Amino acid sequence: GLKASFTLEYALYLDQNSGIGNSGGPNARQQFVALSSGKLGSVALGHQYAPGHDASTNNSPFGGSSHLSPQAILSSDAGNTITPASGSHWNNALAYTSPDFSGFTGKAVYGFGESSLGGYNNASTTDNGKFGLGGNYANGPLNVDLVYQTRQRVNVAFPNPAGMGKDIDEGYIGASYDFKVVEVSGSYQAQNDKNITCMDSATWTLGAVVAVMAASRIHFGYGRTDWNQGDNAATGMLNGRSEIYMLGWSTSLSRRSSFYAGYLYVDNGQDSLGVSPSGVGAPGESNQTVLAGIRHTF
Repeated sequence: GLKASFTLEYALYLDQNSGIGNSGGPNARQQFVALSSGKLGSVALGHQYAPGHDASTNNSPFGGSSHLSPQAILSSDAGNTITPASGSHWNNALAYTSPDFSGFTGKAVYGFGESSLGGYNNASTTDNGKFGLGGNYANGPLNVDLVYQTRQRVNVAFPNPAGMGKDIDEGYIGASYDFKVVEVSGSYQAQNDKNITCMDSATWTLGAVVAVMAASRIHFGYGRTDWNQGDNAATGMLNGRSEIYMLGWSTSLSRRSSFYAGYLYVDNGQDSLGVSPSGVGAPGESNQTVLAGIRHTF
């Protein structure tokens, strides 16, 4: 039969006593209403994840962690929407998710732009609109994700001429396989920015999670982003690369609680954006991050 549901999901930052009630950014995770059927799939309306959010989380050695996943850090700094970060949280979105067909599910999302561009009354609803299409195959130890996402006629602010923005297209392929003792994963994604900023980039990652003792795991991760602004950028050129090396540890404390810790080393090329998991990175420089935490599921 048909079932109605709703989701209200927010982030809470214990170190800052902030997060709930803040609009925009990573604080507002998902807020939507939905109708679902086991045979027909589900339709949802509201602020929700694009297909790239789940895909990038599926194929990372530390899931969608914004501070431990090389893919999450690099894709966020590159301005991608195929990311676990806030770029994949879409406003005013209509989403359809298919039923499970022997391990395959599909998801299509459209986020209406609703952009007046500050001073224009003739802006189309397709200005700053977003469309995403994703397919996932999860059967036994194998997981595979394919994603295409686009931002339509991107206009950021008045006085940019209404309707003059161009699309930003993204593609992603990722996979993981669980060998029981070790789970390996990898992904590749690219962004094609047709605007004058020309923020083209390509990111690839590799990861492994090794089971040790009864309830612990060692996490390894590597990721690299190459920027390619060419000669088309209005100011400056990003034609360098950034690399991240990650080593982490997690262990179960109880049925619902776990401890984790990680170390990241970031190496930014001279003509890169200057990536950093926390704070501000600098082109041509490296930075290091150490973090730890406790996770409890309800």
